[in-house]
Amino acid sequence: MVKRRSLYFIGPRQVEVREERLPLPAPGEVLVRSIVSAISAGTEMLFYRHQLDDGIPLDATLSSLSGSARYPFKYGYATVGQVVDRGAGVPRELEDRLVFAFHPHESYFSSPADQLIPVPTDLGAEDAVMLPSMETAVSLVMDGAPLVGEDVLMVGQGAIGLLTTAVLALMPLGSLTAVEKHPLRKRLSKEMGCHACLDIAPYGELVKACPFGARGADLTFELSGNPDALDTAMRLTGFEGRVVVGSWYGNKAAQAHFGEVFHRRRLRIIGSQVSNIAPSLTGRWDKGRRLRLSWNMVRQIRPSRLVTHRFNVEDAGEAYELIDRGDDGLVQALLSYGGE
Repeated sequence: MVKRRSLYFIGPRQVEVREERLPLPAPGEVLVRSIVSAISAGTEMLFYRHQLDDGIPLDATLSSLSGSARYPFKYGYATVGQVVDRGAGVPRELEDRLVFAFHPHESYFSSPADQLIPVPTDLGAEDAVMLPSMETAVSLVMDGAPLVGEDVLMVGQGAIGLLTTAVLALMPLGSLTAVEKHPLRKRLSKEMGCHACLDIAPYGELVKACPFGARGADLTFELSGNPDALDTAMRLTGFEGRVVVGSWYGNKAAQAHFGEVFHRRRLRIIGSQVSNIAPSLTGRWDKGRRLRLSWNMVRQIRPSRLVTHRFNVEDAGEAYELIDRGDDGLVQALLSYGGE
């Protein structure tokens, strides 16, 4: 038996680290010692703030999150660790291997070996733990399907918005513009390849500042997590433009006005979620191919440069409070598990 520290959500805006005993790995399983895990400032904070319907499934696609959002529960889906033990039938080459897992925040866990993703040997733990965020960015771009020379607008430059900006910056766009209020995120936006990152301002001022002007963007990504931003995104999008909504608002209502702008401009709103891609792509872009592409984007972009805060798992409560407050200097927070 091995002891572990596990993070539990025990109530709205309340987390607790509990010590548990962990059975050794069963046949076909491995025991992983966690090194680092990433806190999602989007989806995970909806669970933290209790901004979701009671009893909603934690995740319909991940066996490690097969339960529902009823307190207490574990959550989190980005952990990198080292294989320290293996059950019968597990290949010896997995011993000591650095692996990625879609798993909640805890210091040790057993997992079926085939549900782990080996980390490429040229990547470190802090880059690898950003794999889900990078996969999300790749899926967003696939759903937006930008064309050569298009003017693209980003609304929101959190970690997902910045990584999406970085992927888009590799393409021959006409312009790539972002709207963001936090100074650090504005600076990082330009480092990621944005041509201009504008302050939040009244609509008329934004139109004057955007390179596409009153014509509007060809393609807009709403990634702020703020339901009120959807209206701004639509108003800044041009005739027959596309608005990709990557934000999950939970049970927060979006007060979007589907009036003159939406109808007369014939706007198309696209819902994007990383678990699935458009049916037109699934025949060629299976999960393995998308994963390989995401690892390549991790290599090129090195998302660990977005990590601004690191907390020991025992101080997780402080991390969540900081994210919840919307601290100006925070982009991506990680939890670490020491050398146990």
